[in-house]
Amino acid sequence: MHAMTACNNKLPFGTIVRVVNITNHRSVVVRINDRGALVPGRIIDLSYGAAKKLHFAKAGLAFVELEILSFGKPHQK
Repeated sequence: MHAMTACNNKLPFGTIVRVVNITNHRSVVVRINDRGALVPGRIIDLSYGAAKKLHFAKAGLAFVELEILSFGKPHQK
């Protein structure tokens, strides 16, 4: 909950992403560690800790920009 992590349905686990809050230009670096049923139109679901550092934890939603810093390894069967 307080870790710098996020949920995304397309990026491989372990991908490192810089997330920038477009409104206040604050940024955090998170690791993709979860999948989930994201609401249509949403691209990422941040942990509470990441949202708090971006100053939108109380609001719950914000417009953000993503920058992929490194890709995780795709799951192999």
